[in-house]
Amino acid sequence: MHSRAQDEERITRASRNLLSGIGRLTRTMYRLGEFGVPHSHVNVLTALESGPHRVGDLTAPTGLTQPRVTVLLKELEERGLAERQRCTDDRRATNAYLTSQGQELLRQGRQRIAAALLDALGPSVEDAERVVAAARETVLTLLNALESEAT
Repeated sequence: MHSRAQDEERITRASRNLLSGIGRLTRTMYRLGEFGVPHSHVNVLTALESGPHRVGDLTAPTGLTQPRVTVLLKELEERGLAERQRCTDDRRATNAYLTSQGQELLRQGRQRIAAALLDALGPSVEDAERVVAAARETVLTLLNALESEAT
């Protein structure tokens, strides 16, 4: 039987460099997407894909503070990628929306990422799809296991 300390050491070895690896992967995929806006802008646009959000509700999915989200939304509005409107049920609050131009920016960037993944993992689309799906499932498994611990 293993002790808790031995178990933790095994997981430490297994997870060593996990955070930096995920960070590198994220930065590389962002760079390949050639979005033309900073990564933080893409992060906010991605959060807006699920529908309109109050500005304050964008802090959790983006990991940004409310003042920073407000600044980014202003910049995204100036580029025509997002819009803000007063909430109809609470005039003090503002809802943010993804525009069709913002949707197109995300679509094109993701298409470039997919092309790069196919080139890197090819020649079989099935093999590339299997690798990407396995990575996604692994990340989701870790995320689901750890989210309850982090809250």
